[in-house]
Amino acid sequence: MQTTLRTNSANEGFIHLVALLDADLAQRDSEDHAYYAQFNAIQDLSHAVVIFSNNQAVACGAFKPFDENAVEIKRMYSLPDFRGQGLAVKILKELELWAKELGYSSLVLETGKKQPEAIALYTKYGFSQIENYGQYVGIENSLCFERQIK
Repeated sequence: MQTTLRTNSANEGFIHLVALLDADLAQRDSEDHAYYAQFNAIQDLSHAVVIFSNNQAVACGAFKPFDENAVEIKRMYSLPDFRGQGLAVKILKELELWAKELGYSSLVLETGKKQPEAIALYTKYGFSQIENYGQYVGIENSLCFERQIK
């Protein structure tokens, strides 16, 4: 049985999944990982979503305010054994709904060129690539995306 929980960054399941995500990204990004890690701290994330299967945290995502109109999607991850089941889309839909409820009109995110499955997910979900923003300007491995939600 699967359940979806709106929570925050203090949730133990979320913390566990993010640790696995960070380990995966450290392998993919190698020497670039330290640069990205500084922007991926989870303290004070007030909006996180975790999907549980039989009481085990199996997928997660979060957002944080980006500006007055947008939130930035962060920390998307699914356990390898649970990939291909649509959980990432469920997470994105729940985050989008939550952002709409809070009055936001768009979602932005950054992902790496070494994460082709993430790029495919975001493109299929309706995100469009935009110019790299903020700390990602000029970073060769980064791709930034946006999706209007209102």
